[in-house]
This record gives sequence, structure tokens and C-alpha cells, in this order.
Amino acid sequence: MPHSAESPATPGALERIIAIQVRKYRTESGLSSADLALRTGLSKAMISKVESASTSCSLTTLQRLAEGLKVPVTALFRGADTDRDATFTKSGEGSLSVRSGTQHGHEYRVLGSLKGRTDAIEPTLVTLTDASDIFPLFQHAGTEFLYMLTGKMVYGHGAYEYTMVPGDSLLLDGEGPHGPLQLLDLPITFLAITAK
Repeated sequence: MPHSAESPATPGALERIIAIQVRKYRTESGLSSADLALRTGLSKAMISKVESASTSCSLTTLQRLAEGLKVPVTALFRGADTDRDATFTKSGEGSLSVRSGTQHGHEYRVLGSLKGRTDAIEPTLVTLTDASDIFPLFQHAGTEFLYMLTGKMVYGHGAYEYTMVPGDSLLLDGEGPHGPLQLLDLPITFLAITAK
């Protein structure tokens, strides 16, 4: 998970972000510092201070810069809040999760989670092998999305049965009892994404 060495709360960090954005929009527009100064009514020295992050801009200065560059004021802050939680999982990795089917040959590999998020989704790679002889049914709050990757199975949800092959998907209400009913072509792998 990449992290910046300096958060936007560090003194000078916001000024550097504004400096980068002003310079970027000015050069993309083909404007010199003098041109931007004329458009904004600011001095060329002030434009230079903004672009070198050696001054803190007032709200009025930010508004003038945005109007002169013909961009929304918010564009000048782009990148200020980019430090967001993310999880990257390499192929074949991910934490193994023990669930009711684990002892019966079902493997559940959690592919990522976000810290402190109660509304987050949980992506899990499920693998069923010839040792998968018992099929527990699951019930939980929220929704679940299944996407078949390999093999063939009959998957049940409530009173319904779905024969699933690679490329098939199923979106279901997690409160209805659901789970594999028959394993027709092994090994079976599918992506299960649960949202609360």
C-alpha cells in the first residue's frame, strides 16, 4: 500500500499541491507567468510565489487563479486528499479465512479489506476440490456477487438452482440460504464479493 512521505496536513504540503496544479494548468494553456498575471490581476511576483509554494494563497487569490486558468477552484487542490486506504494482493496470495466449509475441502482466500470500514465489500476467492464433499449453506446480511472462473457447479439460493460455468455470475440477497449444491467439474474457483 503506497503512502506519501508527507500528509497534506504537513505545513507547506497544501501550498506545494496548489503550486503544482497552477503550474500544470498554466503551461497546458500555453500561458506565461506574465500572461496569467494579466488575466488574474495578480502581480507576476505573486504568480511566481504561488508556483514556488513560498506563499499561502488567500481564498480571493485562489478564485482569481482558477478564473484565470479557466478551471474550477477545486482543481487547484487535486491531489490534496489522495492518501486513501487500498489493499493490493498479488496472484496466489491473500489471507486464508476459516469458514464452515473449510474442513470439507473448501478454501476461502480473502483478497482484500479496508480498515475500519463497516460498509466495505469483501472479495473472496473460493476454491472447491474433490475433497469438497459437504456443502454448507450460508446466510448473512447484505448482498453477494459470484463470478465463476473455472469448473462447473450447481449453486442454490433459496428455492432456486443455477448451473454455473466460467463467465457466469449470480447476484443474490445474502439473507436467503445459499451455497454450492453439486460440483460437476472440478476444480471449481469463483470470486465471491460480499457487500454489507
